[in-house]
Amino acid sequence: MNNVTIIARRREEVFHLDSSRVITKPFFPGGEDRIRKVIHRVLRLSDIEAEHVLEGVERNFESRHKDIWDDFSKNFQQVSRFIPSGHKLSDKKRLLIGAYFTHEYSIQSAAFFNPSIVPHPDQSGLGEGELRFVMSFRSTGEGHISSIEFRSGILKQDNSTLFDPVSGYVERADIVKNPKYYLKNFIRKLDEMDWKNVFSETILSRLDDEFTFDELMNAISEYERPRNFGVVVKNTIDNMLWLARSNYEIQFDPEHDLSERVIFPVSENESSGIEDARFVRFVDDDGEVTYYATCTAFDGSNILPQIIVTKDFLHFRMITLNGECAKDKGMALFPRKIKGRFAIISRVDGENMYISTSDNVHIWNEAQRLQEPEDPWEFIQIGNCGSPIETPEGWLLLTHGVGPMRQYFIGAILLDLDNPYRVIGKLRDPLLVPNRDEREGYVPNVVYSCGALLHNEELIIPYAMSDQASTIAVVHVGDLLSALKSS
Repeated sequence: MNNVTIIARRREEVFHLDSSRVITKPFFPGGEDRIRKVIHRVLRLSDIEAEHVLEGVERNFESRHKDIWDDFSKNFQQVSRFIPSGHKLSDKKRLLIGAYFTHEYSIQSAAFFNPSIVPHPDQSGLGEGELRFVMSFRSTGEGHISSIEFRSGILKQDNSTLFDPVSGYVERADIVKNPKYYLKNFIRKLDEMDWKNVFSETILSRLDDEFTFDELMNAISEYERPRNFGVVVKNTIDNMLWLARSNYEIQFDPEHDLSERVIFPVSENESSGIEDARFVRFVDDDGEVTYYATCTAFDGSNILPQIIVTKDFLHFRMITLNGECAKDKGMALFPRKIKGRFAIISRVDGENMYISTSDNVHIWNEAQRLQEPEDPWEFIQIGNCGSPIETPEGWLLLTHGVGPMRQYFIGAILLDLDNPYRVIGKLRDPLLVPNRDEREGYVPNVVYSCGALLHNEELIIPYAMSDQASTIAVVHVGDLLSALKSS
């Protein structure tokens, strides 16, 4: 084999973390007794005193949020049941109570990294050879809680980058009140969780093939629990509700700029973050376009593979992935079906790369090993750096390898278009190695990407530098493919 070295050109753009990007979150400093004490202290204030305190909060925080009053109102509603019966509150005291149970969270205070890039849904109004894009990032704040942020811009004909202005505001999405679920997938996931039993089957038998959260709650409330109702029934119901709450929908205000939108953890299984979203523009056999992102939900001890579904980056469905092969981090979906089936690059065993195929994008039970570590820079483990990219020569797949001293490198392989299990070529040396300016950070000695984009004969590779900041590299795709085919 020839050992051809390809050097990616690093761009000047650097995406640094910005600790001033803050959202509001509910803040409950203790149990119910503590909540009542705080409310009682506010109630003791006169209306004039309460208004004076609220004015101070307004001066300090109104400019940092688009609608701080709405946030206060929502958080007041969460504690309103603790207001003493018959007590009438002024609007100012309602807002002040909401303010006491609100706090800011800096979503980027620790890191801004692991980017992916896809074509924007709106390609109107562009010049010749230009492409509008969406770039996603993993933002990490206090407590190592990760969320997903977005940036947008235009790749010019010469592949120079014009980024859209970044808003000074950050907004969380509204949770869709009554999301829909698919019965077959719900039952399958319960089975994987070992909570498919006579009790769950009795409840779910009352539901249609598609059902809502409210319909599930009604079926549970109508369930005639046995006289010896005990731990098994209670745990079955708890796990059914946990699964339902882990699959949800969110909606952003269309008036909010893309850079203002953050997908922040909602469910229990995401309590410690949503990690490493690999976005892909998927084109179905009928030409319909859907954006998928495979990611990992983390609750502090367990990981749960998820898929995010959107068509417009305004409405998102968060869905748990099912199956024996949906158990590890780093899954990446092919941008179209292969021989009528969905296909995904995965790392089922935490060490080697696999390809899984399925008739259902949510269920993955079959996997075949694609590649194991071969070269010294990847002896610890290998995985993908985002979805495969279709070229006339084959599927171009960026990979990551972990070598000595837990260094992360970015490499590349080429797979056959019709039979992606066949590796046409592999770079023997990494495409990107952490250099002197990239090796220091939250996790040192790491370069990592969650997805690249092919445009005007060049591969645009956004990548993270030591899990702290991000930048972009570019490589001529013709040179890269030639090196891969000759390897």
